Amino acid sequence: MLKNKGHSSKKDNLAVNAVALQDHILHDLQLRNLSVADHSKTQVQKKENKSLKRDTKAIIDTGLKKTTQCPKLEDSEKEYVLDPKPPPLTLAQKLGLIGPPPPPLSSDEWEKVKQRSLLQGDSVQPCPICKEEFELRPQVLLSCSHVFHKACLQAFEKFTNKKTCPLCRKNQYQTRVIHDGARLFRIKCATRIQAYWRGYVVRKWYRNLRKTVPPTDAKLRKKFFEKKFTEISHRILCSYNTNIEELFAEIDQCLAINRSVLQQLEEKCGHEITEEEWEKIQVQNETSACLEDPRLRAHGSHFSLSNFLL
Repeated sequence: MLKNKGHSSKKDNLAVNAVALQDHILHDLQLRNLSVADHSKTQVQKKENKSLKRDTKAIIDTGLKKTTQCPKLEDSEKEYVLDPKPPPLTLAQKLGLIGPPPPPLSSDEWEKVKQRSLLQGDSVQPCPICKEEFELRPQVLLSCSHVFHKACLQAFEKFTNKKTCPLCRKNQYQTRVIHDGARLFRIKCATRIQAYWRGYVVRKWYRNLRKTVPPTDAKLRKKFFEKKFTEISHRILCSYNTNIEELFAEIDQCLAINRSVLQQLEEKCGHEITEEEWEKIQVQNETSACLEDPRLRAHGSHFSLSNFLL
């Protein structure tokens, strides 16, 4: 009888251990498409729907404005743990067949993990899953010090149906949202903007310098002065008034004035000068020139006598 009781107890223990291990494997693999899980979910959903129906009340709109409290904006740079509470122990863990999950990390332990990740340069490198930069998208740090996009890690867990690190295959890791990639991306963008602006300022200054200071090379110096000469000549030509119609109008006006002066002179003289009158005028002009010259004054009497004999 005792042997039969001992044999039956061993069988019961084996059955309990088998069930406990099976339950732990199901929880570890996160298999949620089982009938038992679905049944429990449907019951919970029905209870929630019933409680919502009981709690619903009719609301009368009186038209009066009510003061609504604005929700407090959370700090976008704040880091937080995604799974602060450890999962409940399975039956196998309670029986001691499998070790319990590690306790949640403290803030100091998370700081050490973050420092290890910074030393490895995980935030500087692209995401190991999608091979893209982190930029401003949510970033997740695992307890094994590896860094991924939050959406990439969720897609990987959904695809593999496991909670293992894609790099080191650590099971049941803990996750923490960090913003190192976003901070580094902002610094990189600010550095690029400053570099572009400084380059623009330097290029503008260099262009002005090339326009004002002649180069030392002979060929470049010749081109510089040729360009300056063309610019100066172009400015001079642009400064001139090149209106041809105004020029012709001025010429016509000058011609008309000259014609009027000549007409007035002809009217005053009245008649044309003869050849004899021109000869008399020429003789008078010569005599006046001789009298003014001191060298010819001594011969004045001889000059007058010869004129008289003539």
